[in-house]
Amino acid sequence: MDQPSKLKELIANIQLWRGLPDEQLDALAKIAIAKTYRKGEIIFEEGDEGRGFFVVRSGRVKVFKLSTEGKEQILQLFGAGEHFAEVPAFDGECFPASATTLEKSDLLFFPRTAFLELLQQHPTLAINMLAIFARHLRRFAQLVEDLSLKEVPGRLAAYLLYLSDRNKTLKVVELDITKTQLAALLGTIPETLSRVFAKLSQERLISIEGSRIQLLDREGLMILAEGRKAGSGLSLINI
Repeated sequence: MDQPSKLKELIANIQLWRGLPDEQLDALAKIAIAKTYRKGEIIFEEGDEGRGFFVVRSGRVKVFKLSTEGKEQILQLFGAGEHFAEVPAFDGECFPASATTLEKSDLLFFPRTAFLELLQQHPTLAINMLAIFARHLRRFAQLVEDLSLKEVPGRLAAYLLYLSDRNKTLKVVELDITKTQLAALLGTIPETLSRVFAKLSQERLISIEGSRIQLLDREGLMILAEGRKAGSGLSLINI
């Protein structure tokens, strides 16, 4: 069991609650429930009752939907310090997607009823949550745009640039998920993704060494990600 001081310190470092006064951090620590999941273990399934939301302490979690044919579309990947499933905690509806672990993961669970009572006592907590919801909404708007308006090469280029920006590494990124998982995230199949990787490599936009991707032509990737036309052979629509 976590010591209250350690749990409070952990919560204080989560982006969602940075800068909160000690009183509110103590209140959050009191309602948090530590949970551990094995690799590949289901956290919740689409349609399950939205009992609360989660914060990742360690490990990684994917949130996804399955089509009636069993095709998986990964909606988001979450790592240490990130949180997910907040919306059902507010509206009381069922989980709109499923979540499972990609590796052994330690999570904090915040029960819906206790959290809503906490918001009534400390309204400023809700303001922090609204800011996070706005960021998540932007992410999903970008996902809809990518899947509906961009071809697979553009989606891959956008993802590589996203990794570069997130990790603050301009020239090299490390894929931390399998190519099968990446294909599901980008709304394609592994075979098509492999062809796109090969084509980007042939065009000298990237260089591939296992999971390590060197961004050779960042401007070219940006052109591809934004769907703009270029004078060279960057039109990969028919891959």
